[in-house]
Amino acid sequence: MNNSDLNRIKHTINSPDSLLLKGPCALNGTVRVSGSKNAVLPILAATLITDKKCTIRNVPELTDISIMTELLKILGKKVSREENVLYVEKEKDTPGVAPYELVRMLRASILVMGALAAGRNSLKVALPGGCLIGERPIDIHLKGLKKMGAEIKVSGGFVELNASGLKGAEITLDFPSVGATENLAIAACGTTDKTVLENIACEPEVDELFSFLKSLGAKIKHSGSTVSIKGRSRYGGSDFTVMDDRIQAGTYVIAGAVKGSDVRIEFSSPETLDALVEKLCECGCRIDTGSDYIHIKTPEKLKGTDIRTAPYPGFPTDLQAPFMALMSCSEGVSLINETVFENRFLHCGELKRMGADIEIKKDIAIVQGVEKLTGAPVAAKDLRGGAALVIAGLLAEGVTRISETEHIWRGYEDIVGHFKKLGAEIWTE
Repeated sequence: MNNSDLNRIKHTINSPDSLLLKGPCALNGTVRVSGSKNAVLPILAATLITDKKCTIRNVPELTDISIMTELLKILGKKVSREENVLYVEKEKDTPGVAPYELVRMLRASILVMGALAAGRNSLKVALPGGCLIGERPIDIHLKGLKKMGAEIKVSGGFVELNASGLKGAEITLDFPSVGATENLAIAACGTTDKTVLENIACEPEVDELFSFLKSLGAKIKHSGSTVSIKGRSRYGGSDFTVMDDRIQAGTYVIAGAVKGSDVRIEFSSPETLDALVEKLCECGCRIDTGSDYIHIKTPEKLKGTDIRTAPYPGFPTDLQAPFMALMSCSEGVSLINETVFENRFLHCGELKRMGADIEIKKDIAIVQGVEKLTGAPVAAKDLRGGAALVIAGLLAEGVTRISETEHIWRGYEDIVGHFKKLGAEIWTE
């Protein structure tokens, strides 16, 4: 990459310096959720296995999406956008090299490794970056690719891979990693024999990737924690509509649990948030769920409750931080056990700056509910931690100024507009 490429990308993903909220503020109204970031990213990576045109609909405008589309361009794709639709087609042949300058910005960029392995003899992919929420090694990805016959060398911050001998295999994942499941599933499409993956992640976004791969022509049979994939030598195009974002929806559901709120969240798969809804009901919220909405009303005071994050269908690790912010003003003590990522309590220090009473003991946060939070200058240390600070800003008296907002724009399309529509005093500077 040259300097002009980097400057263009930085301009594309530019974001305001600060996000400000004035609280306390109850929310009222309806919000419509946009497309799923965590579904779009692997689907975009998977377009690398076909030379045909792919139309991807319901794509949110987020910095993570911008980074992935720039990476696809470097890898030979032409990508254009019309509102919430992306058009992806082959433009030219390029070396299979995913550069550090982009990969360091986005953890999900490692997903191009499986796609490149499916379509090329050799490739070179920088080790990924993203939020600082834990080590998140790619050992499971590499172990699976080796079982499929890939020759792998890790050196100088890059993974160099020879995939000329790629073949089907039976692979049991050491942990139901979402990224490893997606990477290995895409790679399996590059073989004409059968691959069986056991102990896979069961997140809805993984199902969405399987549906997209089938729309290209892959033969996939999925049941529970097992999937079998039979690839082919050539793939077609696709016109595919991506599911709505359940984590964005869950964040707005939690925001709707702020005292005195009455919020209807419209999105396509409310059943994917059953674990969250169950916990909010334990806290005293009144929740009505339909086929395409969740309607939440909140009492004057919430009761605290305990959560333990887990792979789907357990409580989502991506909603742990926003839920902790809500519990900081609940009655009693809440225990929050983070089992997925070892460093996902970065938001605790910022919540304590606002008056939260939180004690960390290894992978458990002990949250003693307080009467009120107070607005303060805080920093978003990661994407979901940034969302937690927005929730805290709704609860707090006075103005909360959130810096390092580039993390928030990675996962929440038009968050300012959505919260304004619900009655929040929120703005950027």
